[in-house]
Amino acid sequence: MAESAGLERLGRACARHSWPVIAVWLVVLIGTLVADRVWGGTYSDDFNLSGTQSGQGSDLLVEHGVTASSDSARLVFKDDAGLSAQSDAVDEALTDVASVDHVLTVSDLVPSQDGTIGYATVQFDGNPGAFGPTFVDDVDTAVDPARDAGVQVYYTGTLGQAAEPAPNDLRSEGIGIAVAIVVLLVAFGSVLAAFLPIVSSAIGVLAALSLLGLFAAGVDFATASPTLAAMLGLGVGIDYALFLTTRYRQQVMNAADPVTAAGRTVATSGRSVLIAASTVVIALSGLWATRIGFIGKLGLAATVAVVVAGIAAVTLVPALLGAAGRRIDRLRVRTPVAEESGDGSASGWRRYALALDRHPWRYLTGGVLVAVVLAIPALSLQLGHIDDGASAPGSTTRDAYDAISSGFGVGVNGQFTVVIEVGSGDDGATIGSELETAIAGTDGVASVTDFTPSQDGVLLVSTVTPTTRPQAAATDDLLHTLRTDTIAPVLEGSNTTAFVTGSTAAQLDFRNLVADRLPEIIAIVVGAAFIVLLLSFRSPVLALKAALLNLLSIAAAYGVVVAVFQWGWGSSLLGVDQDVPIESYVPMIMFAIVFGLSMDYEVFLLSRVREAWLATGENHGSVTTGLAVTARVISSAALIMMSVFFAFVVSDQVVVKMLAVGLGFSVLIDATVIRLLVVPSAMFLLGDRCWWLPNWLDRVLPHLEPEPDVTRSGR
Repeated sequence: MAESAGLERLGRACARHSWPVIAVWLVVLIGTLVADRVWGGTYSDDFNLSGTQSGQGSDLLVEHGVTASSDSARLVFKDDAGLSAQSDAVDEALTDVASVDHVLTVSDLVPSQDGTIGYATVQFDGNPGAFGPTFVDDVDTAVDPARDAGVQVYYTGTLGQAAEPAPNDLRSEGIGIAVAIVVLLVAFGSVLAAFLPIVSSAIGVLAALSLLGLFAAGVDFATASPTLAAMLGLGVGIDYALFLTTRYRQQVMNAADPVTAAGRTVATSGRSVLIAASTVVIALSGLWATRIGFIGKLGLAATVAVVVAGIAAVTLVPALLGAAGRRIDRLRVRTPVAEESGDGSASGWRRYALALDRHPWRYLTGGVLVAVVLAIPALSLQLGHIDDGASAPGSTTRDAYDAISSGFGVGVNGQFTVVIEVGSGDDGATIGSELETAIAGTDGVASVTDFTPSQDGVLLVSTVTPTTRPQAAATDDLLHTLRTDTIAPVLEGSNTTAFVTGSTAAQLDFRNLVADRLPEIIAIVVGAAFIVLLLSFRSPVLALKAALLNLLSIAAAYGVVVAVFQWGWGSSLLGVDQDVPIESYVPMIMFAIVFGLSMDYEVFLLSRVREAWLATGENHGSVTTGLAVTARVISSAALIMMSVFFAFVVSDQVVVKMLAVGLGFSVLIDATVIRLLVVPSAMFLLGDRCWWLPNWLDRVLPHLEPEPDVTRSGR
């Protein structure tokens, strides 16, 4: 096959010219690191909700001069002795903040009833997270007069997020790498073989993060983007290098010279790596179908890491293998273990596979039941937005949230703004009065201000304070009630329109958009993955089986996330001191990543099963052989990937903790319950039907071998 020959030539060339290839990678790494430091951008959470009620209402407020910008935050001042004694210092601070670049307006101070806490709203000409670190320094300098007078000053919203230290993933990455080293040492028994995947993945991750930083100079990436890229890039990078190193060592043990071994490795396992990486990229690309830039760009950030990992796998890894040559097992911690014998006959995994073959229904039922039980909590999944009250204790956003809650009530942290656009022929004063009365009488409303007209008289604006915190389900219910049951009946038959907006309303509208489009994403990703597997293995049965079982593992991972964060089962151990809803975009991101990674292991397992089936034409023996020769390396890879993901639970961001737990458990479930129990049991039960292919489809499909046997061609 031409593609295999090309990959083999690539592997041979990289191994033959190993040091020049390694040098090129190091030059690329240093170049991207320097370029990122000089020209790299920043990360900020920017939601574009045009077409939603909150987006339309926000645009109207800016258009008619009620607000200067849709980007705002609060400065929160606190002095237990009372702010009145320090009023001059607070006023000076507000005046100084107003003169900071990118600040459009600063409101007057709103004091609490006891006078110990107050806040002022600041409006910006963009997202503070995109202004660079010097902007927060300028704001800090501006509020120094208040702090020097003993007043505590905190920031909310986007300003608070910009003021928090940039996520430092080094601790998480260090934990993940440390666990990976231990697993690789146990798996290989060789120090050099164990460290080679670490070195290649570390170079790939650093290069990917630097590229992402350069892209961020022109594209608004979310604050979680670099963490997500590091998490995924490190995991797949080590896994891909592990699969290649395992195959290379087997080739060398079979007396192949290093250059030939590297060529065969890239033509076989390298091809599987590229197919696996392609499935992940396809799944992540499916996120653009949300038509929500924020979500699509998160997928793009992860894609950068996966693409770099794939390129490193077929160029840098064979170069490192070529440099190591036959010395790859020279430094030993125990007797090195090869991949497995040709059919895995000496493997304990083969005995395990034979046990599955004897009782496939028993193991299939048990595996499915485990996954279904884990998935049960997902039935109560509550999407929402994690408010500042769930931020890490001691952070400025958490302190600001607690201060406002103490001085004004929790609802002030998530107020709604009702915008009325008075229609021709309608009496705005009458409508405003009727709406104020109706809103005040709505359950869940703590207070409502009088409707105030805009300067041009076109709009009437009021602020509604809920009785509950922003992330509470009752606040979500209140938004729906206000829009459909309170406001709509009052305006019925008039030419006046109304919009409920504000940051909390925007987050809930974003949640609804994501929930509405999740089924579409699932259909696109599953369909695309089905096609990739169909092309790779020429079996619609196996492709359909893989898609359905991957959905089962994802449902189980969803259930774990709901139980931990929404139900609070063990969340305190992760540093989350309250039950929280599931962040609206987490299930979608999880689905794309988990589905792609599940396909990785499916490709590595099925490629060996199909290789044996093509040689023997006997399904049961092929499944047994495929499982026997891949189970150890897949289990090792899954343990590494799982450890990398779980290491990120130490992050201060609750969303990152959610992704870490969800992705970690998904790999655990997929590599054990699904890949080692359900998949082989199902294939034993299906028998030769696994390989059924209609004649018409056989003629149409191209021949794409996931791992062609290059040794048979005499190379």
